[in-house]
Amino acid sequence: MGFPVEGQSRKMSTKPPVPGAPSPQPPAAAEPVQPTGPLPPANDQRGPDPHTPTGAPVPLPGTAFAQQGSRLTSAGGTPLRDTDHSLKAGRRGPVLLADQHLREKINHFDHERIPERVVHARGAAAHGTFVANGSAAGICAAAFLQAGVQTPVFVRFSTVLGSRGSADTVRDTRGFATKFYTDEGVYDLVGNNIPVFFIQDGIKFPDIVHAAKPHPSREIPQAQSAHDTFWDFVSLHTEAQAHTIWNMSDRGIPRSLRMMEGFGVHTFRLINAEGETSLVKFHWKPRAGVHGLVWEEAQLLGGLDPDFHRRDLADAIEAGNYPQWDLGVQVMPDTDDETFEGIDLLDPTKFVPEELCPVQIIGTMTLTANPVNYFAETEQVAFQVGNLVPGIDVTNDPLLQVRLFSYLDTQMTRLGGPNFTQLPINRSHAPINDLLRDGMHQGAVHGGVAPYHPNTLDGGCPFVVTEGAFIEAPRIPQTSERVRANHVTFQDHFSQAGLFFRSLSAVERDHVIAAYTFELSKCYELVIRQRQLQILTLVDADLAAGVAQGLGIPVPPKPDPGPDAVVPEPDGSTSPALSMVRGSWPVAGRTVGVVIGAGAHDNLSGLLDGLRAHQVLPLVIGPAGSSVNGELPQRSYATATSVELDALVIAAPTPPEPGAQPSLDANAAAGAASDVDPRVAELLKQAWRHAKAIGALSAGQSVLDAVGIPAAPGVVTAEATNLVTELTGLLATHRVWQRFAPVSAEVVR
Repeated sequence: MGFPVEGQSRKMSTKPPVPGAPSPQPPAAAEPVQPTGPLPPANDQRGPDPHTPTGAPVPLPGTAFAQQGSRLTSAGGTPLRDTDHSLKAGRRGPVLLADQHLREKINHFDHERIPERVVHARGAAAHGTFVANGSAAGICAAAFLQAGVQTPVFVRFSTVLGSRGSADTVRDTRGFATKFYTDEGVYDLVGNNIPVFFIQDGIKFPDIVHAAKPHPSREIPQAQSAHDTFWDFVSLHTEAQAHTIWNMSDRGIPRSLRMMEGFGVHTFRLINAEGETSLVKFHWKPRAGVHGLVWEEAQLLGGLDPDFHRRDLADAIEAGNYPQWDLGVQVMPDTDDETFEGIDLLDPTKFVPEELCPVQIIGTMTLTANPVNYFAETEQVAFQVGNLVPGIDVTNDPLLQVRLFSYLDTQMTRLGGPNFTQLPINRSHAPINDLLRDGMHQGAVHGGVAPYHPNTLDGGCPFVVTEGAFIEAPRIPQTSERVRANHVTFQDHFSQAGLFFRSLSAVERDHVIAAYTFELSKCYELVIRQRQLQILTLVDADLAAGVAQGLGIPVPPKPDPGPDAVVPEPDGSTSPALSMVRGSWPVAGRTVGVVIGAGAHDNLSGLLDGLRAHQVLPLVIGPAGSSVNGELPQRSYATATSVELDALVIAAPTPPEPGAQPSLDANAAAGAASDVDPRVAELLKQAWRHAKAIGALSAGQSVLDAVGIPAAPGVVTAEATNLVTELTGLLATHRVWQRFAPVSAEVVR
C-alpha cells in the first residue's frame, strides 16, 4: 500500500469511525516541526474529577494536571534542546556523568514500574455515574442511595490469577470493583463476577493464591488453574468446590466485561435512618445480559487478541454504547443466627438463590468515559472493603474480616506508603480532616499546630460529631470463647455446587464437563485427577460420569467426606436464575462482520446503516483492492477472525484472491470450494461451530452453498432491511443455541 499521504490516514473506516484510534486527531505522514501544545484527551476519555488531596473541588480542567506547554523540559521545567544524544567527551568518547538530563531521564525510567497486584493484576477500568432510584431508602441511610442522587464512580474489572501482561480470555474469576465518590466519603464495593469464593476464612488466602499461581519452580502455567497445585489444593480443601464449579462454567470465560454480573460476595449489614438493620447481598445486573465465550473462542482470542476484553470495553464506550448495570440487593432479616432459609449468611462459599430472595433494584450505573492514563488511574486505583459510608456496615464473615486488614495493608507496599488515598484517582470528593500527617508522597500542605484530638490550640478542630457519622452496627458475639473453628453450618461443601450444576441448561452442563475434563487432563499426577473426580461424585453423579468419560478413567466410588462434613442427599431442586441461556437482550455494542468481494461495493449502505441504527458495529472484511463507498475495509481476508465477531454476513461472492497461499496464511490451506476464498470459508466454518448467527444478501448465498452452510436455524438470507431485522433478533439471544446438540443427558454412569 505504501505510506499514507496527508489526510488519508483515517480512510480505513466507514462512517461513523470504527473505535480504537490511538490519537484524538489523525497523524501527519511526516514528523511535525511546528511547535504546538499537548493534544486534549479523546472525546471518550476523562480523568479523575479534579480535587485536592483533602477533598476540595478544584476549578480547573483535568488537562491542568497533565503535561503543559509545547517545549520539551526537564522535570524541573528547564527547556531542553536535545534528548536524542548523551553528553560525551567528543563524538566517539565516553558518556559524561555531568549529563544531568541523561541521569534524570534514565533514573526515572528505571523506577517507572511499581509492584503489580498479587491478584487482580490485569485490569481494565472506566468512569461513570451511579443514579439511585430510591428503593433502598427504607433499608439504608446512605445518602448516595436516596432517590435521584447521582454519584461519580470508577470501576475496575480484572482477572485474578494472571500477571499484568497475561491474556484477557483465560478461564478465571473476574474482579468487579466499584469506587463510589459519595458526598459522605468514598465507598468501595469490591466484588467478583461469581457470588461465592474459594475459601471461608481469610487465613486461607495465601494458600489458595499460592496453589493457583504458576508453579514456583518453572513459573508456569500463567493465568490458569489447569495444573497440579491448584487441583491438589481444591480437591483437599473441599470448601473450594462451590466456587470452582462456577469457574468451570461459561461464567469463567465471559464474552465481554460488559456482559457479566457482579456480586459483593459477602453479606453486608444495612442500617436505615431509624437504626433498624437488615442483611443484604449486592448484585450488579448487566443490561446487556450475562454471556460467555465458548472454550475454543477463548483459546483463539488468547493468541489473536490477548487484549480482547479491554479493547471491547474501551471501544464500546468510545462508540457511545455505554455499558450499564442495575445495582440490586437481596434483603434478608437480621436475625440472631444470621441465616436465611437454612443458608448461613456468614459463609462466603454460599449464595442465596434468587427464587428464595428476589433481587431488588436500587439504582443504575452507566460507564461513560475511558481513562486518560492507564497507570495513573487503572493501575493506581486502590480499593478497600473498609471504605464504608454511614448506613453500610460489614458482618462477621471471616473472609470479609481478613479482607478489611489485607486490602489496606497491601496498598502500603504497592503504592509506596500511607498516602495512597491522595492519588488523584483515590481522592475523596468529601472534605477530609483526618489528623493523619506526613509520610511518603504527602500531597497535602496541612495547616495548624495540633494534629491531635482533643485540642484547644487549633480551636478544637476537628470535632467529633454524631449526626451523619459512621456508626458500627451493634452486634455482640454470642460467646467470649477463643476458637479456631467454623460453625457447623459451614461444613456443607457440596449441595450448592450440585444445585448450580443442575440449574444449568444441557449445553451449559456440557461446557462444565468439558472444562473439568480439560483442566484435570493438564494435571501431571493421576492421583490428583482421581481425587478431584472422586469429589465430583459428591457434587453430581452425571457431572462425575461425564468428566470420567472425558478423562478415560473409571468413576471412583464416593469418598468418605469425614466425620464433620455435611453431605445432604440431592433433592433435585434448581435455580433457573443461574442459567445464562435464557431470554433476549439488547444488541447495542455487538459486532457483525460484513464480507465483501473484490472491487467497489457502493450498494451496502442499507445493510451498514441498518446495523448502526441498532447500535451494532459493522466491520467490513474484504480482499486487497476492495472498497465500500470509496473507503477501505477494516479487515482483510488475512486479518479477519470469527472470534472477534458476534455474527457474520456474506454480502457478495468471494473468489480466492492471489494472497490465498498456505505459505502466507494457514487458513488458506487447500480443501475449500474452488470459487470461495479459503479464508472466508474458514470464517464461516468458525462462526457455524461457535453457534453464531450467519446471514447473506442474495448475492452472497452462493458462498454459503459452496462452503456447505445449510439452511438451518440461525442462517438467514434476505435483502438488507429484512436481514438486519432477523440478524438483530438472533443477536439478542447471544448464540444459536440449537446448533449445540447437548450430550450430557446421554452420559452412561
